[in-house]
Amino acid sequence: MKATRTVLSLLCGLCLSGSVMAAGGLDQDRPLVATTDIVPFKEGPLGVTEVGAYSGIFPLTAIIYKANHDISKVKVTVLPKGEKGVTISYDVGPQALNTHNGIPVFGLYPDYVNKVKIDWTEGGKPQTYTWSIYAPPVSLPVTAGQTSILPNVEPVKVDKSLANRLYLFNHIVGTPKNGHVMHVKGGAANWDYTSINWISDTNGDVRWYMNIDKLRNPTDITRIGSMMSFHQTGDGNMIFGQGQRYFKYDFLGRVLSEKRLPKGFIDFSHEIIETPNDTYLLRVAKEDYPLKDNYTINTVRDHILEVDKNGNTVDYWDLNTILDPFRDNVILAMDQGAVCLSVDEASSGKTITKEELARLPFGDVTGSGPGRNWAHVNSISYDPRDDSIILSSRHQSAVIKIGRDKQVKWIISDPTGWKGELAKKVLTPVDKSGKKLTCENHQCEGDFDWTWTQHTAYLVPSKSTNGKSIVSVFDNGDARGMEQPALPTMKYSRGVEYTVDEKNMTVQQNWEYGKERGFEWYSPITSVTQFRPETKTMFMYSATAGMSGTTPLTSVLNEVKDGTQDVMLELKVHSNRATMLGYRASIIDPTVMFKK
Repeated sequence: MKATRTVLSLLCGLCLSGSVMAAGGLDQDRPLVATTDIVPFKEGPLGVTEVGAYSGIFPLTAIIYKANHDISKVKVTVLPKGEKGVTISYDVGPQALNTHNGIPVFGLYPDYVNKVKIDWTEGGKPQTYTWSIYAPPVSLPVTAGQTSILPNVEPVKVDKSLANRLYLFNHIVGTPKNGHVMHVKGGAANWDYTSINWISDTNGDVRWYMNIDKLRNPTDITRIGSMMSFHQTGDGNMIFGQGQRYFKYDFLGRVLSEKRLPKGFIDFSHEIIETPNDTYLLRVAKEDYPLKDNYTINTVRDHILEVDKNGNTVDYWDLNTILDPFRDNVILAMDQGAVCLSVDEASSGKTITKEELARLPFGDVTGSGPGRNWAHVNSISYDPRDDSIILSSRHQSAVIKIGRDKQVKWIISDPTGWKGELAKKVLTPVDKSGKKLTCENHQCEGDFDWTWTQHTAYLVPSKSTNGKSIVSVFDNGDARGMEQPALPTMKYSRGVEYTVDEKNMTVQQNWEYGKERGFEWYSPITSVTQFRPETKTMFMYSATAGMSGTTPLTSVLNEVKDGTQDVMLELKVHSNRATMLGYRASIIDPTVMFKK
């Protein structure tokens, strides 16, 4: 009876949508459906079930409506597919039940009849029932012009302690032809690459993805741009940004907030974070920025904006006035074949001269001065201890802490090119005993190295103490030592952790990973390193490993036991086209999504 009931509920719903395949026996792995238009169906003792209930933006979710049932103490368990499948289980609180008018189901397998076990209490009695819920196949966005499937996630090593992890991957697809859409009046570019966003379990199975056609409009400049910086917030929901907007959603697809950038600010990318002050910090640019002789220009990736939850501007940091936008030492040493999101195979290994730099136009080009991409800030971290922000500036190869008063507190960077008061803020490298290290020609003795064209610099609150800040960084490694090596294959990336002694203005390198893996782990751009206190691991995503511009890349995700080289988990993410780049990944916890 159970199998028959499943077929009938599927077919009844599909007849209403006009999409039913030819007759045949039901295969749990290949059900009798060929549509993504799944209508609500009735099965079990509660109300109807609706897949992709919120406009289909997250198709691998569902709601089992409670109808007039008074239910409580709800537990959802999405049963695994196959012997190596991963179980997803979480509790649902009364607020979530009332908000969705039913039971939220997250983590369905695509193109599969999922078995979803629900335990609940009704009338003082415990109840249980296992629903059969079909979720549609993955359908990539038509705005990307793609019909192929998502990248393949290959489990290489998974420690049992991490077996139930879920990872949200944020990749981007595009070509130089359609990747640069200049903002009105020129200046800053909106990187109109199409984002491919999905969640994988540790078995490599897709458990959630975003239908971004619901958010993008290629003819509207306020609705294009790469989606970036997916973070799960403290309330279990998700924030991210795209071009001229930023968003907050729950994982079923319900819009919690969608805002335009405030007047005068443009071109979000790379980072949005939530602060304990109930505000957001975003990396943006400034519109109509005044230059001398009454000229104005749009700046590029060099402002930090703070907004409240209503979208009001609380504060902003203009890095053109805080730092030195004309420090060009790193820019002159960078590989022009992989700058920002541009990939130019013909320019691989080439650098730019000071004369060429001076002739560059305004716009999203790697140059010096306001109106060019001189800073390329790609991450923000907030330090509540002194109300400060910590930034990663790729094109300065610098991690910088700045106070609310807009004064620089310290800089982790090679000292070359820093002048005046900024030079005094560059930290002195020391060993574990606090002894000053000798540094010459952009290299230091011992195991210390600065970060070079890095991506992400995050405070580690659980390790930081009064006066000492622990910071994790993904050191991409281009322009290491202010030069290009004799052979590109000599390059390497690494995850690295530093201790900053703010009183003595010193920096110590505590740990690194990736150097020994060499060029195969090298990511010239993007990527992330972040300490995870719940598992005492360092989470890293070498997102553009193997990037050439002509062949698909294989990104590498690792979790390494804190302070060691012990790899607890490794996933390889195989892209299926050369134009797809990995941006970041993040860890998603389903147990906090619907807890309230």
